[in-house]
Amino acid sequence: MDMKRREFITLLGVTAAAWPLAAVAQQPAMPVIGFLNSQSPDTYADRLRAFHRGLKETDYVENENVTVLYRWAENQIDRLPELAADLVRRRVAVIVAGNTPSVLAAKAATTTIPTVFTIGDDPVRLGLVASLARPGGNLTGINFFNAELAAKRLELLRQLVPTATRIAALVNPVNPSTEAMLIDVQSAARAIGVQIEVFNVRTSPEINAAFATFARERPDALFIGGNGLFTSRRVQLATLAVSHAIPATFSSREIAAAGGLMSYGTSIADAFRQVGAYVGHILKGAKLADLPVVQATKFELVINAETARMLGLAVPQSLLSTADEVIE
Repeated sequence: MDMKRREFITLLGVTAAAWPLAAVAQQPAMPVIGFLNSQSPDTYADRLRAFHRGLKETDYVENENVTVLYRWAENQIDRLPELAADLVRRRVAVIVAGNTPSVLAAKAATTTIPTVFTIGDDPVRLGLVASLARPGGNLTGINFFNAELAAKRLELLRQLVPTATRIAALVNPVNPSTEAMLIDVQSAARAIGVQIEVFNVRTSPEINAAFATFARERPDALFIGGNGLFTSRRVQLATLAVSHAIPATFSSREIAAAGGLMSYGTSIADAFRQVGAYVGHILKGAKLADLPVVQATKFELVINAETARMLGLAVPQSLLSTADEVIE
């Protein structure tokens, strides 16, 4: 009798211990998002916060009901194909590609996993989508206007430095949008009567070398192209521009916040918020065919008044009144 009782208690204990395991096994696994980027996380702090705001708009919160696998290439673009392949092997539900090199790597790695991008280049010209309204394939996302806004940035720079006639343009020739941007900038320069001299840079040492040339040739102002290289080297660029006393304009708010004189361009943070919302809709079952490429509509002019004072510039009231943010 005691033997049977002991066997019953043992069986009951084993069964009870199995209940939590069974309950866990029945819980649906959290969906996994793959976040692929050619840069480093410190460059993307504001953009990541915005991305998570977009996810939350669709009721997704990281580590609560969704997992995010981050893959950063740390500015080594040749690492992107393997990082993209790793996300595909892990069978993530959606890939987020935060810039042009990343989305090109994702496109080469998979034709089936939904991929949401945010880029400043024309996605149709790059062959990413068939059209903005009907992307086709497995890609869609947010398109902002790096090249198209370049002419407006040059005009704003001239308003800030009306005596400028010789302007140096610092660009990364690897960027697919550089050629189109320079066409717009050169056209705008002719219209307002200024000369543009183009300097190609691909690395941090080449940025230093370009500024060494500026020290000898003394351009009146500096136009910095829109590119991830320049965002990642924002402190270097802002410091060099001030130390060489060259008024400079940039495409992203992050560089103005780091000490750059002025920025004008699409609100990249808002674009990443929209990406987060698109990802959430896809996780809830939305079909990519129903998600057209969205063109960003929120633009921001940021002026660093402290930097202007260091350069001895009086910012016109017309610019101050139209600025979205004035950094004191």
